[in-house]
Amino acid sequence: MNSFEPHITVATIVEQDGRFLMVREHADGKLVLNQPAGHVEAGESLIQAAFRETLEETAWQVEITSLLGLYIYQAKRGGGVYYRICFVAEPVGHDARQKLDTGIMAAEWLSADELRACSGDHRGPLVMRCVDDYLSGRRLPLDVIYQHPWPLQKA
Repeated sequence: MNSFEPHITVATIVEQDGRFLMVREHADGKLVLNQPAGHVEAGESLIQAAFRETLEETAWQVEITSLLGLYIYQAKRGGGVYYRICFVAEPVGHDARQKLDTGIMAAEWLSADELRACSGDHRGPLVMRCVDDYLSGRRLPLDVIYQHPWPLQKA
């Protein structure tokens, strides 16, 4: 019997002066580039998860301003399916003293041209796709996401 286990992740496009906030991280034994991204935790809204992941991986506080889109990716047949909800955010403040999340080697700002030039280092094909969609002007209002109130999670 096949079991289906979807992975719900968030990612954040943060642009400042034509450069994108990216993370260098270890994944599958390689050093790769990705947007600040990660799994949604129990009890979190998607927006809360995007804010948290960005802060933990880059030490940047951001304001989530819009939804870029929903991206579905399966790296190989029979492998896990990733549902990536990508947000757009503006940088608010940086704490250089904050330790970055486990596995994150550095946070850095790269231009779209620099990202294209190192596409072989991207964690996956969604990295550049999200940047290109952002550059095309795609933005969806955050209120397209409706989250019905749920009871507080017990510890």
